[in-house]
Amino acid sequence: MRLLVEARNLQKHFRSYHAVRGVSFSCYAGEVFGLLGPNGAGKTTTIRLLTTILRPTSGTARIAGHDVVRQPAEVRRSIGVLPENAGVYGRLTGREAIRYAGRLYGLAPDALERRIVEIADALELTEHLDRLTDTFSKGMKQKINVARALIHDPPVVFLDEPTSGLDVISARSVRDFVLRFKAEGRCVILSTHMMEEAERLCDRVAIIAGGRIRAEGDLAALKAETGKDLEEIFMTMVEQSVVR
Repeated sequence: MRLLVEARNLQKHFRSYHAVRGVSFSCYAGEVFGLLGPNGAGKTTTIRLLTTILRPTSGTARIAGHDVVRQPAEVRRSIGVLPENAGVYGRLTGREAIRYAGRLYGLAPDALERRIVEIADALELTEHLDRLTDTFSKGMKQKINVARALIHDPPVVFLDEPTSGLDVISARSVRDFVLRFKAEGRCVILSTHMMEEAERLCDRVAIIAGGRIRAEGDLAALKAETGKDLEEIFMTMVEQSVVR
């Protein structure tokens, strides 16, 4: 399998605290890798380091072969990012919102228009493309965000709490697309605190608490090793991090 994400001893120190403390993991093409942790565990900061939004205090990371510090532009061209609580400008139509993202990625006009049609069809957005996004439901807005993240056909996709606040039907739709990304051979990094979601989607997981990875591995192997289900493993690791 092709190695697409590699983090080695990533650290991020802010003035008053250490948000990420030596995080290391790898992720491959055609794999969903879950970053699991409670609020404030370091999941979002780790994603921001890997997507070049933040610069690591120390440590290294490579995305699709590109170093996040020395080659940030190449990293950005190789990734799609769906941040938590991503907004959609309500005065744009769905088509305009996706087109704007494609232009930022430098797609040629004809190729961009073809790509919009392809993604809209895949996301079942075609009949809504020319409506103002201000009229969309939250689930529909999240589909627009997914389309923007994928418009340039990146090999690596980062999803930060992608189903947070969605209703059951919309959340299921987003999960279906995560599995589609995997089937297409993309590498997916999924940040979530929902154990059921991780069970359904992830091939491997890393449990983060206090800025450190407390457990990592194949879901079935972790369960067999500990004799616990994922929620019990998660709670044990979080509780231990508080004691340390």
